[in-house]
Amino acid sequence: MPSHPTTSHDPTPATTPSTGYRKLLRTTEFSGLYVSFTLTAAAGSLSGIALGTLVDRQTGSPFLTAVSMYGATFATVLGALTLMSVADGKRPRRTLLLLQLASLAGVCAQAVPGLPLVARFALLLLLGFFQSLGTGARLGLLAEVVPASGYAPARSLMNITAGGTAILGYAGGAVLLRHTGPQGVFAVAACLTALGAAVVAATVREHSVRLTRRPGLRQTWRTNAELFSHPGRRALLVALWVPNGLIVGCEALFISYDPAHAGTFLAAGSAGMLLGDLVVGRLLTAARRRHAFALRLLLAVPFLLFAVHPPVPVLAVAVFLAGAGFAATLPLQERLLELTPEAIRGQVQGVESAGRMTWQGLGAAIAGGLAQYLGAGAAIALAAGASLAVTLLTRPFRRTGGDRPH
Repeated sequence: MPSHPTTSHDPTPATTPSTGYRKLLRTTEFSGLYVSFTLTAAAGSLSGIALGTLVDRQTGSPFLTAVSMYGATFATVLGALTLMSVADGKRPRRTLLLLQLASLAGVCAQAVPGLPLVARFALLLLLGFFQSLGTGARLGLLAEVVPASGYAPARSLMNITAGGTAILGYAGGAVLLRHTGPQGVFAVAACLTALGAAVVAATVREHSVRLTRRPGLRQTWRTNAELFSHPGRRALLVALWVPNGLIVGCEALFISYDPAHAGTFLAAGSAGMLLGDLVVGRLLTAARRRHAFALRLLLAVPFLLFAVHPPVPVLAVAVFLAGAGFAATLPLQERLLELTPEAIRGQVQGVESAGRMTWQGLGAAIAGGLAQYLGAGAAIALAAGASLAVTLLTRPFRRTGGDRPH
C-alpha cells in the first residue's frame, strides 16, 4: 500500500493532450483516481435513482422527488465555506480515504428499510458535505498526478466516464429496482463505494507539496476571499455554476414529467454528455475555448421543447443534444486552473465543484417548486430559458474578465 509523501511532481505521469487517454491510464496514480472516481460515480447514480423512486412512491411530490435526487448538492456549499482547505493539507490521500469511508457509512444507512424520510434527507445533506471535501481532495491530487498540459484531457476522460457510468447506472438501477427495490440498489451502491476507497488505498501515493498554512476554517475563508476577489475567476465561476445548475433542475423533473420514460431521458442526457466530453476534450484541443459559448447555448435550447410535449423519441434526442453542452465546463475549468496559484489548487477546484453541485441542488429545488404549480413540462422549459438568459448575460464578462489574469 503506497503511502509515502512526495514533495515534487514525478516526471513519469507527464503527458500532453496529443498523447491520448491511454498514456494517462498507464500512470498508476491517475488510473487509481480514475477507477475510484468511476466507482463512486456509479454509486451516486444508483443512490440517486433509488432515493428518487422511493420518495416519489411515498410522497408523489415533484418537489421532494427532485430534491431527493440532487439534494446532496445543497450541502456541498458547507464544505466549500468551512473545511475545504483540507484538500491542500499534508495528507490529501488520507483525507480522501477517510471521506470515502464516511460516504460508505451514509450509503449503508440509506439501505436500512423503513428509515424515515427526515432521516434520509439528513443523510443526504451529510453525504453532500463529505462529497464536496472529497472532490476537493481528489481534484487536488489529480492536479499533482498530471501536469497542467494533461489536466484538460484528464478531466475530459473522467467526465466521459461519468457519462457512460451514469448511463449504465440509471439503466442498471432501473433493472435492480424491479427485482430488489430501493434498498437493494442502495446495497449495490455501498459495495461500489467501498471498492472505490480500496482502489485509492492501493494505488495513490501521499502528496504534500501544496501545504502552506494549517488547514481549517480561517484558512478556508482566507483562500475563498482571495478566489472571489479576482474578477476573472468570479466570471468563470458564474459561467460554470448557474447555467449547468438550472439544466440539472430540468433533469430532476424527468421522473415527475414521465415516470415510465425517465430512465430513457436520463440515459440520453448522459450519452450526450459522454459524446460532448469526448469531442471537446480529445478532438478539439486548442479550439476548446472558442466553442464554449455555443456549447452553453446547446445545453439549454433543446429543453425548451418540453413546453409543447412532443413524442418521447423527439425529447430523448433533444436531451441527448443538450447533454453534449455540458462539455463547455472543460475549457472553463482549464482556464480556472491557469488562474489559480499552485498552493491552493485543491481548495479552488473543490470550491468550483462544490458551487457547481450546490447550483445543481438549487436548480432542482427551483424547477421542482415551479412544477408544483405549473406542471413538469412548463417548469423544465422555464428553467431552460433562465439558463439560456444567464449564458447570454454573462458572455461579455467571460470574454473580458475570464480570459486574462488581473
